[in-house]
Amino acid sequence: MKKIRLIVLSFMSIFMLNACLVQENLEGIAITNVTVIDAMNGLRESQTVVFEKDRIIAIETTNDKPLEVLKVIDGTGKFLIPGLWDMHVHLTYDDAFTDDMPSLFLAYGITSVRDTGGLIDKLLPVIDKMREIDALAPRVFFSGPLLDGEFVVYDGGLVPEIGTQNATIEMANEKIEMLKNSGVDFIKIYEMVSPAVFSALTDAAEKYQLPIAAHIPLSMTASIAGPEVDSMEHLRNVELDCAVNSSQLHEERLSRLNSHTQGAGLTLRSSLHQLQRLPAIQNYDEQRCNQTLDNLRATIQVPTLRLNSFSMRPSYERNDWSEVLERVPEGAQEKWIAATEDWFEKEKDQDWDGSEFAKWSIQLVGNMHRRGVPIGAGTDTPIGMALPGYSLHTELELLVEAGLSPIEALYSATIRPTEFFSLEDTMGTIEVGKVADLVLLEANPLVDISNTRRINSVISKGVVINPEELL
Repeated sequence: MKKIRLIVLSFMSIFMLNACLVQENLEGIAITNVTVIDAMNGLRESQTVVFEKDRIIAIETTNDKPLEVLKVIDGTGKFLIPGLWDMHVHLTYDDAFTDDMPSLFLAYGITSVRDTGGLIDKLLPVIDKMREIDALAPRVFFSGPLLDGEFVVYDGGLVPEIGTQNATIEMANEKIEMLKNSGVDFIKIYEMVSPAVFSALTDAAEKYQLPIAAHIPLSMTASIAGPEVDSMEHLRNVELDCAVNSSQLHEERLSRLNSHTQGAGLTLRSSLHQLQRLPAIQNYDEQRCNQTLDNLRATIQVPTLRLNSFSMRPSYERNDWSEVLERVPEGAQEKWIAATEDWFEKEKDQDWDGSEFAKWSIQLVGNMHRRGVPIGAGTDTPIGMALPGYSLHTELELLVEAGLSPIEALYSATIRPTEFFSLEDTMGTIEVGKVADLVLLEANPLVDISNTRRINSVISKGVVINPEELL
């Protein structure tokens, strides 16, 4: 009897040991009974999505079959979307934000960012830290500095130094080679370059197979420069090409550019915008603009409507703005609070009706979308009171207001960025083999795009994150 008891105990011990070993060997995580939404495959109900480390390894209709995984997350009543991108950020623009940006992005479901301008020596340590194996940070893609012309807008004078000079073709070629050797993922061309330098930059970028983001140079038109780049930012300088007197305005612009021999690039750039932007908008010609937009059908537009329409839809007016201010890093919080109080004080004494540029920007994005121009979601964070992560959801809401459907807005923040980098095979949708960047929502974003704010959990590179722990 004692022998039998010992044998039974031995078998039980072996069974328990094997069970422990099996448990220790399990690595996958399953989200069960969830509604899956992505902009390519639409909505799929009652799905179980399994990911292991940084890859989605299985997707199937939820059933009673036991799951051999390390962890199960009940997705009943919830909605799973791909991780979001912000296509226009500046990680090193404001030192007060730099350290907190990665966690803020993730807390709001942004699992990838495209940094569109920063000096290499300042940016590389930030990028290296974000790319460490165990870093709690979004995937990051960067361009290095704004590639400006003889006169540099962001020269460190009145604004942070994030631009660099390219006065000649030789300088442009050397700069692109240096950036390629520094490991940039793309380049960013800015507004003060000449047509000759613009061509040199685009040719060199093509040689090194680097995608190109750009502001349309002031010396050129959107119809000519736009098709030569992969993305255009802020709708900048498109208004000139849409004016009935476009040729006259452009001649005036060239005259001022050519006569400028000294002084800050910022001053020249700002004066030209102030002088010509509203007259161009007031002389809008629909037929001419449609021809311009048709020339841009292969160029992603990152309109940053959140920034362009700030005067009409200021962040200060949002119901949750007090919560936002609490999440602003300490080094910038006092300035943001003062700006908020100042705005409300001034707003009491004026009839706030927005601006022509803000309204025109929203209208133009709608026209672009209807004519088949691709739209990408970006914010210019942290410029213009943009809290990292939070501001991307505002951008999605404005894109829907402009005329995109909710699922098209999701496309702009999930698939469109992957198209810029030719990463469609690995990112952007919820499919087997894709990366494990996901956002679990409490409500359906296809019913109301603002539901992208209702985040339950964020999965970044296969790691499940409670957003509340990051805020």
